[in-house]
Amino acid sequence: MKKVFLFLLVILLSANSFASYILIPMDDEGQSDHLKAYGITYWLLNKQQKVKWLLNYQGGSFLAPDTDALRKECQIRGVDFEVLSNAKTEEILNFISSPSQNMEAVVLEKAPKIAVYSPQGNAPWDDAVTLVLTYAEIPYTTIYDEEVLSDQLILYDWLHLHHEDFTGQYGKFYGAYRAAPWYIEEKKNAETLAAKLGYDKVSESKRDVALKIRDYVAGGGFMFAMCSATDSFDIALAAKDTDIAEAMFDGDPSESNYQNKLDYGQTFAFTDFILERKPTVYEFSSIDMTRKRKINKETDYFTLMTYSAKWDPIPTMLTQNHTTLVKGFMGQTTSYDRDEIKPTVLIMGENKRNGEARYIHGIKGKGFFTFYGGHDPEDYQHRVGDPKTELSLHPTSPGYRLILNNVLFPAAKKKKQKT
Repeated sequence: MKKVFLFLLVILLSANSFASYILIPMDDEGQSDHLKAYGITYWLLNKQQKVKWLLNYQGGSFLAPDTDALRKECQIRGVDFEVLSNAKTEEILNFISSPSQNMEAVVLEKAPKIAVYSPQGNAPWDDAVTLVLTYAEIPYTTIYDEEVLSDQLILYDWLHLHHEDFTGQYGKFYGAYRAAPWYIEEKKNAETLAAKLGYDKVSESKRDVALKIRDYVAGGGFMFAMCSATDSFDIALAAKDTDIAEAMFDGDPSESNYQNKLDYGQTFAFTDFILERKPTVYEFSSIDMTRKRKINKETDYFTLMTYSAKWDPIPTMLTQNHTTLVKGFMGQTTSYDRDEIKPTVLIMGENKRNGEARYIHGIKGKGFFTFYGGHDPEDYQHRVGDPKTELSLHPTSPGYRLILNNVLFPAAKKKKQKT
């Protein structure tokens, strides 16, 4: 019996020594398709398999138990991986847990249910988020005003706001495109939908949509917005009791002295901004830095902040990348004036030389929000009618990685940040 026991013990120890894990590296040299690597991680979570996100270890790598299915899926999607022994895995985790290392292993538990607020019929390449979700093979559901106003947001963990104008001014395209067929059609569709929902004005329906989204975040949801959806959302909240739209947008004049009637206490991120009164100017307010920028395309980069992985895992997750220097890109709302950002909001990416923030994050009630300036991280100055971005040509895009960090964020156990 003693010999049998020793034999079984040896077998057990040997099995433990050779039990393996899959490491999906996310550094510059170890990964050839960072974007699809996020899709692999989501795929695992969707199969009720937990994944460790190794913050600041090889660019924010992912660690999961080794299976034939996982190896095959990585090979199919073109994602680089390494097979680790149990002993090597323990060595890495012990290294990460050391107080001397600015690293942390965060457990991702459940695939977040993703909603994209976008008009029906928009192609995936109309928006950077839907483009990268499609490329990474991460499923999402498209919703719009009807779903939001009927309280369907509670079905989702993560909400992205498409490049929307929540002020009811049709994106401020009036000056250049008011005679364009697409502008006329979009305006007509918006008015038809608002009437169907019981509103006399698009500005009123968009205001109530913004308020529903505000309540969703305050109740524990996560909201991610880019470009004009960021500042127009906050403007709609500040002007919820004030008519700021001119007659060509909603049929009647704006309220007199509306600038002084704004309530900055209602906003998520911005304060003390000045609205752009002229309907022919392609700009919402002083929040946006597009017209104030003095940066050449060749030198347009922003820097990601560095946080303590052990004490501030939330901003650390959101800034995981294989570089801290990210190529800039423009949009209707390119970046944010630092002086008009609330002190409670984290500036996670900035161009100090121009005094602008590019990537910000904050807490609203029980929930979180992230605002990211610009339209498309791999299309420097996207214009109406430009061809779509082919992400297969940019599989290691640092700018797109920031979007996917936010997608995985709701899957993690949260710790209260300290800074």
